[in-house]
Amino acid sequence: MSWRMPAETAPQERTWMAFPRPGVTLGDDAASAEAAQVAWATTANTISEHQPVTVVVDPVARADADRLLSSGVTVLEAPLDDAWMRDIGPTFVVDDATGRHGAVDWVFNGWGANAWATWTRDAEVARFVADAAGVERIPSLLVNEGGAVHTDGSGTVLVTETVQLDPRRNPHADRTRVEDELGRTIGATDVVWLPRGLTRDDGALGTRGHVDMVATFASPDVVLLHAQPDPGHPDHLVMPQVRRALEQQTGATIVELPAPATLADDGGPVDWNYVNHVVVNGAVIACGFGEPRADDRARGILADVYPGRQVHTVDAREVFARGGGLHCITQQQPVR
Repeated sequence: MSWRMPAETAPQERTWMAFPRPGVTLGDDAASAEAAQVAWATTANTISEHQPVTVVVDPVARADADRLLSSGVTVLEAPLDDAWMRDIGPTFVVDDATGRHGAVDWVFNGWGANAWATWTRDAEVARFVADAAGVERIPSLLVNEGGAVHTDGSGTVLVTETVQLDPRRNPHADRTRVEDELGRTIGATDVVWLPRGLTRDDGALGTRGHVDMVATFASPDVVLLHAQPDPGHPDHLVMPQVRRALEQQTGATIVELPAPATLADDGGPVDWNYVNHVVVNGAVIACGFGEPRADDRARGILADVYPGRQVHTVDAREVFARGGGLHCITQQQPVR
């Protein structure tokens, strides 16, 4: 059997999400909790205007989920530690020869066994989602997350050295072993190794370099790349390194998505970016940061590279404040 991960622009059956429950992501006070849950729910409700959405909800958060999610969103109950479905859920794949669909169940260990993270329940979410979706579960021994891989759907896969080769994730892995496993599970034939991710992502609540914060495929020959034009931000020096790696390993046209103007918050240099958007049937859900000029510019670029799709902007600041973006809280399932 030969599995292949379709591009995110391929037709989708549904989007999977998880709903924030009490814990690190939700925050310590009622206002913070409400802000997080509203951000997750707004994303789900916006996507549901274009395709089915299923949200996995811990029983302790069911009342809030029912209050905030629209009637068109399906809710399934299961125990959760956190709410980053891209990382705790499976990566959906297809077998073109047989028409079968599968879901890769990576090993999840809290983004490299972070001291603040708990993941006993989250480590079971991929299995739960695969069963609920009615597709074959494909186990993997690779410690990996969905936000750590991007594919063009034809075998080219973007990864970062700081994630798959992280000694707190895969201490015995080298590039060859990672590439072989990505080939077996998601059909990777050409793995593009980027040197790292964003500066904030290396911080206390970060993933140590998820690729979905820096680069993504808009099409097989177009890569969208985060750009930080302000020399006052440390990623001004980071992103040229990432761009060089892309230029050296791919022949794709690189289209830059400039960062918004805000450089820092109470946690240090922000990782605000427009690369971390969500592609759904007929639409793109773009991250918004309350900066009309920058948000409008990004919306225009996304409209150009995804012709025929409506671009919605959803305020993503509450999600980014908790360690990720809109792409990080969603996972697409391809059409069967």
